[in-house]
Amino acid sequence: MPITLLEAKETCQDKLTQYVIDEFRKSALLDMLPFDNNVKPDGSTSMLYAYNRTTTQPTAGVRAINAEYDAQEAKTTRYTTEMKILGGSFEIDRAIINNQKGVIDHVTYQMNEKIKATRALFHDLFINGDNGENPDEFDGLNKAITGSATEIVPSSAINLSTSANITTNAPVLLDTIRKLMSELSATPDVMLLNSQMYAVFQSIMDRAGMVTSKENFGTEVFKWGDTAVMKMGDKPGTSNPIIPIVNGETSIYFAKLGMDAVHAISPTQMINTYLPNMNETGAVKKGEVELIAAMVMKNSLSAGAIRKIKIA
Repeated sequence: MPITLLEAKETCQDKLTQYVIDEFRKSALLDMLPFDNNVKPDGSTSMLYAYNRTTTQPTAGVRAINAEYDAQEAKTTRYTTEMKILGGSFEIDRAIINNQKGVIDHVTYQMNEKIKATRALFHDLFINGDNGENPDEFDGLNKAITGSATEIVPSSAINLSTSANITTNAPVLLDTIRKLMSELSATPDVMLLNSQMYAVFQSIMDRAGMVTSKENFGTEVFKWGDTAVMKMGDKPGTSNPIIPIVNGETSIYFAKLGMDAVHAISPTQMINTYLPNMNETGAVKKGEVELIAAMVMKNSLSAGAIRKIKIA
């Protein structure tokens, strides 16, 4: 049965784990994603998940009396993905843990920073992951969408690089979004952008008079119709945007979330923390945070992208 992070928190009795789950929920994407959390390791070194992606959609027709329908079948392609272990560790001298708590709790601070970095890494792999290039990654949206019917590549860039260009060309982008949505199987739940494109899109929504917003743990998340507009942020430990800007041009990604569309997979215990053990010997204490997960796309029409949007 699919589960969200909120549901995982509500079924957890451990206060620390509840706190850590809330920290991961500060990602609006992770907060919305359903997880199939029944994936079990196969007893070796892999945590494979096999599924079928609908790649040919079903048709329907009419028939005359005493005639037959033209036979046609929906087709699926079998895919496998493997859950990956995301996270990090930190080390603090026990003297600091025990004696420097007036200004900051160093264990809590380091743990929060590792959670923040792990959230960013999941965002990065959700978009850019490529298991063929790096076996430690799961495949992301970019790999699944590139070359597909739901990748829109305009013949010339949609120029939104200045305020004047935004005013002139905003309708072009909105029309392109409508075109992409008509290709998808359902209205996407999320629109994923880098921070600079997010700011541009805010200006576009201002001009269109369509700005609504909500908060996700204090972070503003805009909605365009029924679609949440989310910043994907930077790659962990860098100032490089997860959705890149190349020669001034970027992309926008769209996804329908659901168990028959785009969702995440995990074991039953998806988030784990390991705090420094002050009862063990050794001056330097170690802590760790882990998220075990991956992303799958069950329907080839559940996600798409618009390329060649000029913002710089």
